[in-house]
Amino acid sequence: MTGFDCVVWDFDGVLNANIRDGELVWASTVVDDIGHGVEDFLDDLFADAFSRVVIGEEDLLDHVRLWADAAGYAPGPEHFLDYWFEKDALPDPVLMLMMEILAKRGIASVIATNNEVRRADYIENQMGFGKRIVKMFCSGRMGVAKPAPEFFIRVQQALNIPHNRLILIDDRKDNVGTAQMLGWQGYHYSEDDHSGLRTRLGLA
Repeated sequence: MTGFDCVVWDFDGVLNANIRDGELVWASTVVDDIGHGVEDFLDDLFADAFSRVVIGEEDLLDHVRLWADAAGYAPGPEHFLDYWFEKDALPDPVLMLMMEILAKRGIASVIATNNEVRRADYIENQMGFGKRIVKMFCSGRMGVAKPAPEFFIRVQQALNIPHNRLILIDDRKDNVGTAQMLGWQGYHYSEDDHSGLRTRLGLA
């Protein structure tokens, strides 16, 4: 018997292998793909102001529209969102297999991610994660983001699973630290740490 009943997966940088050496993979080919640099967009993406988008207080499309207009991106913001989401969809096949094995053992998986609603919908539907997990928890729907304790408290309450039977797999130490402070188990995942994670989940 394992020491947990549910694995709570972070998405970007964990289930989705879209970060290499600290850089977003999709951004490396953007000039060749669409003829536009996105340095200003990426600066905005990681700025404090973007936190309003992440927790659902502003629409991502409106945010992208500002960039598209300023950059003179003729295809428009909807086209850029489609391009971005598709290029950024890089599920890790090794972790997908881990999820499948866990499911066969009766261990549930959920996703807990700092993503706004449009991308969360894409992850669930176009990427197909909705069929792989019990539930998607995203900051845009919840109105709160990791590492705030409220995020983890609401996840635990929704799952109705004891704190110590939940394990968070996340690539940010602050997120793991908050979860552990609240009595969860946690594993700080780093890029391609398949062996370590497999051992921690009892799959080695």
